[in-house]
Amino acid sequence: MAEEKEDFTKNFTKKINGLFIDPKIFTFKFSCNCAGECCHYGVYTDLKEHDTILRIKDKILPLFDETQTKELDKWFEPPEEDEDFESGVAVGTEVINGKCTFLDKEGLCVLQKLANLEGVHKWKYKPMYCILFPLTIYEGALTIDDEHIERLKSCNTNQNAETSIFDTCREELIYFMGDENFCDLEKYREQYLSEIQTGEKVNAD
Repeated sequence: MAEEKEDFTKNFTKKINGLFIDPKIFTFKFSCNCAGECCHYGVYTDLKEHDTILRIKDKILPLFDETQTKELDKWFEPPEEDEDFESGVAVGTEVINGKCTFLDKEGLCVLQKLANLEGVHKWKYKPMYCILFPLTIYEGALTIDDEHIERLKSCNTNQNAETSIFDTCREELIYFMGDENFCDLEKYREQYLSEIQTGEKVNAD
């Protein structure tokens, strides 16, 4: 695993808040208006997020529709070790009727619906894995979840997209990184794009 991690990140030169930054996020064009197709294969939660979801189960259950199961023991897969998650443990959600157990028939996440109903931040209960997509944390780097993007039929199908994943996910990145770290990310973006245009190395802080 350590060797694989080194191979993936060996060409990344920038680290922010302990994460390598894959500069491809600044140039990869992305556009998506799908109704939750990215959740059809299930998602991953950190162990802490998994525990939080179970603690608020009584508030979640009334939001389930007939396509979702209310049997708690069918909500999650067995936990597995994963260093890219904060606790070091990832817990996948089960796929029920062809979609994540928390996705309703309208393609809406009940975890986000609950937050909206409570008037709190819309992502309070939502797993970070879900918030970040189409970005992901892989082998200690902030990068593009291109393997998942490629298997989705309605995701990123606009061949004339003008926006990058960085532009599309600005709000998510600020939420994930915090204002100060996001400012550092923007500075790195400017540096990287300048280097591409001029072909000259720019000195960074």
